[in-house]
Amino acid sequence: MKRFFLVCLALALAACQKEAPDTRAADEQAIRDLETQWSKTGAAKDVEGFTSYYAEDASVFEPGAPIITGKPAIRTAITVLFGTPGFSSLTFQTVKVEAARSGDFAYSHGTYAITMNDPKGNPMNDKGKYVTVYKKQADGKWKAVADIINSDLPPPGAPSH
Repeated sequence: MKRFFLVCLALALAACQKEAPDTRAADEQAIRDLETQWSKTGAAKDVEGFTSYYAEDASVFEPGAPIITGKPAIRTAITVLFGTPGFSSLTFQTVKVEAARSGDFAYSHGTYAITMNDPKGNPMNDKGKYVTVYKKQADGKWKAVADIINSDLPPPGAPSH
């Protein structure tokens, strides 16, 4: 009898719990909109605007470089990039966004293009892809916590495919 009572109590409690609403579609659209605006700040060479999309403890993973962690270090790296002689723009295009059912994490991936000069001063167009992991902050805003960038160009000296 005691067991029957416990099973009934568990079922009653489970029935009373409301499932959180599914906000995935809205979260995914919010990130698409965020990335559209973020890309515009890159095209405008707006260091502060570009950096504002990162969480305080975010990490950026660039090809051929150590991990850049924390907003101050990311701001420094963006300042250097945007200040590179011949740098004219950085743009990116979202291909896919997927948000967790829990409403607190999401990721995107897409393509990017950078126009700048190489170390020898020659014009260079770099194209590649990225994956960005987002975490919803306490204020409800999405911030990038991990940003992985991968060039389509072969490393210097490597044979091209």
